[in-house]
Amino acid sequence: MTTTNAQIPFSEPPWLNNLPTPIFKATHKRFQAAIRPLLQKILHDNAIEWETAETIPAHVFDEFAAAGLLPCALPAPLDVNLLKSLGITHLPGPTPVEEFDALHGVIFSDEMSRSGLAGPGGSLTTGIAFGVPPIIKFGSDEVKQKFLPDFLTGKKRACIAITEPDAGSDVANITTTAEKSADGKYYIVNGTKKWITNAIWSHHATMAVRTGAPGSGAAGISLLIVPLLGHPGVTMRRLKVSGQISAGTTYISLEDVRVPVSDLLGKEGAGMSYIMTNFNHERLAIAVGATRSARVALSSAFEYVLAREAFGKALIEQPVVRHRLAKAGALLESQWAWIEQFAFQLTQMERDVAERELGGMTALLKAQAGMVLKECADTAVLLFGGNGYTRSGRGHIAEMIWREVPGVRIPGGSEDVMLDLAIRQLVKLYKGKTKQLQKSAGRGKL
Repeated sequence: MTTTNAQIPFSEPPWLNNLPTPIFKATHKRFQAAIRPLLQKILHDNAIEWETAETIPAHVFDEFAAAGLLPCALPAPLDVNLLKSLGITHLPGPTPVEEFDALHGVIFSDEMSRSGLAGPGGSLTTGIAFGVPPIIKFGSDEVKQKFLPDFLTGKKRACIAITEPDAGSDVANITTTAEKSADGKYYIVNGTKKWITNAIWSHHATMAVRTGAPGSGAAGISLLIVPLLGHPGVTMRRLKVSGQISAGTTYISLEDVRVPVSDLLGKEGAGMSYIMTNFNHERLAIAVGATRSARVALSSAFEYVLAREAFGKALIEQPVVRHRLAKAGALLESQWAWIEQFAFQLTQMERDVAERELGGMTALLKAQAGMVLKECADTAVLLFGGNGYTRSGRGHIAEMIWREVPGVRIPGGSEDVMLDLAIRQLVKLYKGKTKQLQKSAGRGKL
């Protein structure tokens, strides 16, 4: 997309501001130009109103699905045969499903967050983005045929349910149990899940459960497709969190919930490894959305200080104001450049290689996105002054984004855990490659 209009500084990434790009190609530009007006009409025109009202009207998801946008939330590359079997051959653009890559995915996440708010967009895509990929990757043919047609076309909704009241980033210690019935035909699920996005309106959850003995840790975890809406033994209630309220954060109670054993994903006890493959996509999507939110906060403040006068001159004439904008802007554009680089790397690597080589860096990218958002949100609130502390008026968007900062720094792996994980993964990769080099050198000796 190109424009002849002057843009408020920091309001768009460089490639959408008429600057050359070595990364985004014609297919990406067509895709972006197609989805922006769609999302503006379906989502962004009313995003602030809906977030303030704390919920999204049900018809919005139906319109979103009818526009063919649901598969765009999935990780690239897409399962082309699966989508074509459902009659889905193209995405907006028109983009053939074969063409969709990680850069298309970054564009989609960026455009979904263009209101600056994570809640409205998350209310539509979090479930399919993170709850459906494990079914595609690890589900049996029977499971795929049973669930995916409805999920991928929007007839039913799914979510991912891992976190528990006493097990957030510490996934290996979840306590929700799934024990087989006496006849061996069902898992009987008991436990609680907390902070589950989209669950309140989801028909099923891809759920982490403990099939192993208590204390078995990661080795005792499995993934199970558990029914939610209206199912016996399932009770759900909305949780009112500080930000992203419209995304439907939910508390789930499960009491003797019967799930057919055939709805197990993959092998019993392999759930932890399956969950780990899902995190990279989740963390990248969070990082992209957070960076767009940071962009909205900072550019809104920039626009404000250009017009606002104090002490006899526009705020932009104050050196301290320019200094704050400069510091936050440098972090913002550095983060976006890293995202572009990261997504490009994904387009050049096999998925299993990327998951191994980039896992730690994905965690670091996500953690850094939260830090950048915090800096930009803080800057925006300070520059808006009292308006940035008020839930109405010109600074309302800055106040709303500021409340969403913890929603980036905590979910998807809390910031401190991500920083530690990144370094541990880098050390693990280094040691593994060093051993391989030593072995290779040993084989070369006479």
